[in-house]
Amino acid sequence: MLSTKEQVLMFLEKCGELKKCKFIMATTKIKDILKCIVNSPELYRLFDAVTKDFNYPEQKARCLLSSDDGIIKRNYVVLPRTVGHRLAFIFCLFVEFDRDTFNFNDFLQYYFREDGSYFASYQAFCKLIVSALEDLIRQIYKEQLSAPDKAKTLSEVRRGNTDVSGLFNSINIAIEAEKQFIYNSNIAKDEKTNGYKLLNTLLTAVKSGDEELIDALICGYNYFILYNKCVSDGVAPLIESLVEFEQAL
Repeated sequence: MLSTKEQVLMFLEKCGELKKCKFIMATTKIKDILKCIVNSPELYRLFDAVTKDFNYPEQKARCLLSSDDGIIKRNYVVLPRTVGHRLAFIFCLFVEFDRDTFNFNDFLQYYFREDGSYFASYQAFCKLIVSALEDLIRQIYKEQLSAPDKAKTLSEVRRGNTDVSGLFNSINIAIEAEKQFIYNSNIAKDEKTNGYKLLNTLLTAVKSGDEELIDALICGYNYFILYNKCVSDGVAPLIESLVEFEQAL
């Protein structure tokens, strides 16, 4: 079994991935965090303890707030003050996102509106909520994390074992599947053409290893599928492969 330090490092690695990923991948990364908790005996005991007598509906009403001064209506999130309640609230919120009983995109646009873009909303969400979760875990396991350990981080292991050519083949297949999904969709013909152009250019960027262009095209395709409401089951694995490909370059 992994040591407490290794379990915590794995969890923090998943939080880091959530903060760095594209917002379209957020619910997948949140699911990974929840799986990490379930598979980590130390963290499972911690979250089981803090949620045992936690009244989530009551705390949710206290934390998700709105104000209206007659000129500007503002919606915002205030995290609980105590460590236990803060951990429990974030955990329960993540569970709602995972089950889609609280739609993540709607949550971002309502409580983290910022400049109106999903990118800015997601950055604000990560800064307040994901960073708070990381800080709490680091605080609770400060002693264990400070102990000497030669274990590699997940990202180091991943980089050392990544098959770049295999990733490229997976991306190529996923892009072709995505183009077929667009072809079979009900969106307008000119929008389909725009989607094909984005995906073709994305494949070209992958072939040349242009990370900056890959990032820009992922962002552009995110907006394309959200605008046209044509999100396929394969888009999350595609973006995950693209991110892994960039890490391996």
